[in-house]
Amino acid sequence: MLRFLAGRLLQSAFILLGVTIITFGLLFLIPADPVRMIAGRSATPETVESIRRQLGLDQPIPVQYARYLGNLVQGDMGRSYIQKARVSELIASRLPATLQLMAAAIFLQLLIGLPAGIFASTRRNRPPDKTVMLLSFVGISAPQFVVGLLLIYVFAYKLELFPLGGYGTIWHVVLPALTLGVTIAGWYSRMSRSSMIDVLRQDYIRTARAKGVPEYRVVLVHALRNAILPIIAMIGIDIGLYAQGIVVVEAVFGWPGIGQLAWLAIQRIDIPIIMGVTLVAAVGIVLGNLLADIATSLIDPRVRHS
Repeated sequence: MLRFLAGRLLQSAFILLGVTIITFGLLFLIPADPVRMIAGRSATPETVESIRRQLGLDQPIPVQYARYLGNLVQGDMGRSYIQKARVSELIASRLPATLQLMAAAIFLQLLIGLPAGIFASTRRNRPPDKTVMLLSFVGISAPQFVVGLLLIYVFAYKLELFPLGGYGTIWHVVLPALTLGVTIAGWYSRMSRSSMIDVLRQDYIRTARAKGVPEYRVVLVHALRNAILPIIAMIGIDIGLYAQGIVVVEAVFGWPGIGQLAWLAIQRIDIPIIMGVTLVAAVGIVLGNLLADIATSLIDPRVRHS
């Protein structure tokens, strides 16, 4: 297990390094100038150049990246161009809200997608199976901002069951979590259906049925244990999907998480915040995949040797 973990950690370090290189390079390829955003339209060329020197943006890109990486190794993610606060403090203040939303969304997508996929797998090629797959396709295809606005209109505006937006109570988290959960649950239903169909064809499942084991035990005990392995791996990958989708959902619902922070930073070309949020999202993806690998290896020890 130690060798397994060491290998995964080494891979993770190279992945994070690659993320910083690519993100840093792409941010300097965009046509907009963050210095102009800070200085304002009426600023003189002398003022613009002075701000550029103060921020160190007059240096070559490799020099800027080397300085950023050196500060990052020491735990310094830089300061926001606009808010003048440390990026690490801004992210830390908003991270709990994002983690709360993410946990609720993962719970809902598993609650919706996993039973739907299992149900469809036991009724393969029959009307219930086709109905579940159709609904899954609709959920996957639906833009998250459209789903979010629709839920706000129906359940918050018309029925007045939930707040229109904001943060603070359990009722505030329901609609944004449901938006994320519904749009990703389709992947879980399709994945769990495919995995269960493969497992239900195995010889040991036929043996269990031949011995008279009740069908619900065959499905939920014997088959599900092996069929769940791809689902566990998918949860780790999902953190990456949340890193993309949560920006939109937090903006729609006014949720004060790192997604909303990133959205504001993108509008203002606040490079330190964009870099910080991207790095935190990358760490989340790597950590999620690492935990999924560990969980999978504990359930199936053969994974450690693959």
